[in-house]
Amino acid sequence: MSEQIEYTKIFGRPESLKETPTHYCPGCGHSVAHRLVAECLDELGLREKTIGVPPVGCAVLAYNYFNFDMVEAPHGRALAVATGIKRVHPDKFVLTYQGDGDLAAIGTAETIHAANRGERISTIFINNAIYGMTGGQMAPTTILGQNATTAPGGRDPRLHGSPIDISRMLAVSNGVVFVERCALDSVKEIRKAKKAIKKAFQCQLDDLGFALVELLSPCPTNWKMTPKAAWDWVAEEMVKTYPLGVIKDITGYEDKK
Repeated sequence: MSEQIEYTKIFGRPESLKETPTHYCPGCGHSVAHRLVAECLDELGLREKTIGVPPVGCAVLAYNYFNFDMVEAPHGRALAVATGIKRVHPDKFVLTYQGDGDLAAIGTAETIHAANRGERISTIFINNAIYGMTGGQMAPTTILGQNATTAPGGRDPRLHGSPIDISRMLAVSNGVVFVERCALDSVKEIRKAKKAIKKAFQCQLDDLGFALVELLSPCPTNWKMTPKAAWDWVAEEMVKTYPLGVIKDITGYEDKK
């Protein structure tokens, strides 16, 4: 007589993520970041009330992968569009998902002013230190010495200026309540990133102010590295310019280990 075995499902696709294969390059961090956002929304029961704003850039098609309402914005204007949505629909949960070219270059003005106003918006900032979608041009976040198609000899501070640490810039604004920089280079750091994203989401739920989580993410294609080498470069080189950790936290939350 055969014995009936009962299986328990312990891992699956978040409801906030569609069953759609992504277009991202092998080793890119966007897929991991998408999953973390989706898991946090599911766990907080927010999917039905969420409106997301994707960027122009590699994640421009994020609306094909996230399973909640999304509104595309012109390049760099995600936080301006999100501000309008949140003010018209204060009961909705509004997030932006932006790369460094979108948030820290073309959208610098919108980013600074939305943060300074303390808009009740949650922002996920993907920093891969380069323009990924358009072929690897130098971004404001490109680190010193890093090669780009527009800086073939490496970024030179006398010629190109120094990298912009947008998270630290925003942290001085009175409207910002929480900023944390995380990485997607290891399981340990990915778990920290999820915790930070969830905390940023909670800031909006508690009507505290603007919150942002920066995620250092590899771009193997434009860095011209293997996926493994790119992940290692994040951990060994990129963090020297962009140290990980909490940059600002005036939420008053007691973090649970």
